[in-house]
Amino acid sequence: MEKIANYINGELITPFSSQYMDNIAPSTAEKYSEIPLSDNSDLDEAIKAAEIAFPSWSNLSANERASFLLKISEEIKKNLHELAKAESRDTGKPLSLAMNVDIPRASANFEFFAHAITQFSSESHSGVDSINYTLRKPIGVVGCISPWNLPLYLFTWKIAPALASGNCVIAKPSEITPYTAFLLSKICKKVGLPKGVLNILHGKGAEIGNEIVKNGKIKAISFTGGTATGKKIAEISAPMFRKISLELGGKNPALVFADCDLEKTVDELVRASFANQGEICLCASRIYIESSIYKEFKKIFVSKVKNLKVGDPNQEDTNMGALVSAQHKEKVINYIQLAKEEGGTLLCGNETLKLNPPYDQGYFLRPHVFENLNSSCRTNQEEIFGPVVSLNTFENDDEAILLANDSDYGLASSIWTSDLSRAHQISERINTGIVWVNCWMKRDLRTPFGGMKNSGLGREGGLEALRFFTEPKNVCIQY
Repeated sequence: MEKIANYINGELITPFSSQYMDNIAPSTAEKYSEIPLSDNSDLDEAIKAAEIAFPSWSNLSANERASFLLKISEEIKKNLHELAKAESRDTGKPLSLAMNVDIPRASANFEFFAHAITQFSSESHSGVDSINYTLRKPIGVVGCISPWNLPLYLFTWKIAPALASGNCVIAKPSEITPYTAFLLSKICKKVGLPKGVLNILHGKGAEIGNEIVKNGKIKAISFTGGTATGKKIAEISAPMFRKISLELGGKNPALVFADCDLEKTVDELVRASFANQGEICLCASRIYIESSIYKEFKKIFVSKVKNLKVGDPNQEDTNMGALVSAQHKEKVINYIQLAKEEGGTLLCGNETLKLNPPYDQGYFLRPHVFENLNSSCRTNQEEIFGPVVSLNTFENDDEAILLANDSDYGLASSIWTSDLSRAHQISERINTGIVWVNCWMKRDLRTPFGGMKNSGLGREGGLEALRFFTEPKNVCIQY
């Protein structure tokens, strides 16, 4: 049974406690590796290594740091199939999704920020008798904590800009999906990333994750995960006057207008609802349809959802794999039961699902579509993070906006219309950090990423990430 190792000071090492937890493959419910249960002893060693590495790493030129990031990017590309297989096994997602989205994006994250840091320029403001210019210096040792749904994709999304900016990183992947972070450790070792620049600690969020957040030597925290955990991080960090970036939950609305391209809209919303088993913070979970086309939309949408193939993640034509864990599957099932109790009508999802061994023990679940759920019910207000969506109607633009904004979350939304003027006006009025018009999950890495309200604090991506991982200093010189 393979034991995953921590990555501290450039070496793969066992945890000081010698304690491990099981790593379970969601598609088979079988244990296939063991995960270190790191503690403060591991964290102390990682911080010590990072503090020693920081002066030399931060004093390298942007081009020199970028060269290491580009090497990592290339190694990820070279190991695409191995990494994708590992990601699929660890998460239960279809191999095709990991091959085409997760791992290529992880490589792109390093490549993008390698180039971006070389273009990260200072601001200057000249006056009659003086000039002001802004220095941006790396913060020091920073913490990056990533979630289980897009493990390497989001892990690298945080690490790459932190390293590019000259910081040293203490990173913790989710204990539910740690394997590709372990493989990334091997890649960093292979390309010769200087010791101590990146340190990866495995273990439970409530244990080593909490210790990372509490440690005053960690000068900034970038976290993606649940809103409740984000609140705790904010509470701990506030008295430290420490930078935090929190990318949290979502309950994302989709507004479908009668003048949309119906076939394209349905196809895209089926994907937006159930990609990665609905385990993406950006997935559409509340779909509002203009009443005049509701019956037609519902008929086509439900038909296409029923045709989604759920099963063996290794099959090319599989659309949905397993949910990430037995506990998460049980949570989603409880919400399905809640939706029924709240008066929802189940349009699909109750069909029998029988899979052949070894997948008969896996955490698979069919996609579920409900209608007749009111906007204020828990099913439409709480993040489920699984293959469950609701359909409802609206009569006009104002009602559509009212329904879309009726949420404590504000991460993403989508608008489906051929009316460009309407698209602009509604985009302005929807309270989400991201608005997609006639598309979903189109991502330009230069743009800011993040949410409003309970969906988080701060922005990631592009210059926003580089600004987050640096401290600005103004210098004023009188002529």
